[in-house]
Amino acid sequence: MIAPNLEELLALRGAAQGLRLPSRRPARDSHAGAHQSTQRGRGLEFQEVRPYVSGDDPRTIDWRVTARRGRPHTKLFREERERPVWLLADLGGAMFFGTRRQLKSSVVVRAAALVAWSAVLAGDRVGALIAGSSSYRILSPRAREAGVLPLLATLIHMQPTAPSSQPSDCMKDSVNALMPLVHPGSMVIALSDFATLDSDTAAAWAALAVHNDLRLFWVTDPLESEGLPNGRFRIGLPGRSVSLDGSSTRSAWRAKWREREAKLEELAHHIATPVVRLDTSQPVEEALRTVLAVRRTAA
Repeated sequence: MIAPNLEELLALRGAAQGLRLPSRRPARDSHAGAHQSTQRGRGLEFQEVRPYVSGDDPRTIDWRVTARRGRPHTKLFREERERPVWLLADLGGAMFFGTRRQLKSSVVVRAAALVAWSAVLAGDRVGALIAGSSSYRILSPRAREAGVLPLLATLIHMQPTAPSSQPSDCMKDSVNALMPLVHPGSMVIALSDFATLDSDTAAAWAALAVHNDLRLFWVTDPLESEGLPNGRFRIGLPGRSVSLDGSSTRSAWRAKWREREAKLEELAHHIATPVVRLDTSQPVEEALRTVLAVRRTAA
């Protein structure tokens, strides 16, 4: 299995042409920006302070300036014209696994690159939190190539090169680290196998979704859902492997998988978002083309 390289990720710019990340909750009026807003908060940037005049919203009064100058002043805002798109990419050691076309970590890297290109081509700013087994990197949202190129380089650099000896809770830590960075109205794309999803992590995801458009991209491998074929197999890490019989373990194996699937479905239902499944057996461009809307062209 060949891991993605920088040249491949740069070439995905062509595959992203004509694609966009659809808004889940379009606003009634989309003339102010390059796309329909999904913001549940104000979705506004502070512009300036001026004297208050009759008809201004009293909620926008700047009380500090009012007190200092002795007459009412109000804050002016402008609508944000670029939607921040955050990628939360799981590149922990547990993602160094795959039995078909590619590793799960390779799916994350390729999907993150394609989503990033789609975002900036649509006029959005793209940022990322990329989680490894022991640390994470934060890239603030930026527009155009200035947002994508550092992201691609970091994805390549942080790809795991060996499997993890134990599950990591890096995603829970990453969600908590991302929370204060994301402005209300942002879109957050999470790419992970969600293998360590528990009640605490689900609560963190739900909190992140309150004021943002959160999408869950679930990275899977056929062996995880189907179980081992008939016969005896050694699985695990060197020095820590065990021998298993496929037919006798398949029922328990699949029950464990259904438990993981149910946890993710429960989270998705709670935050009212679909789950996009990306499998190692399918080319990433093919899988994402079915879920990224084709951008309309002007008549």
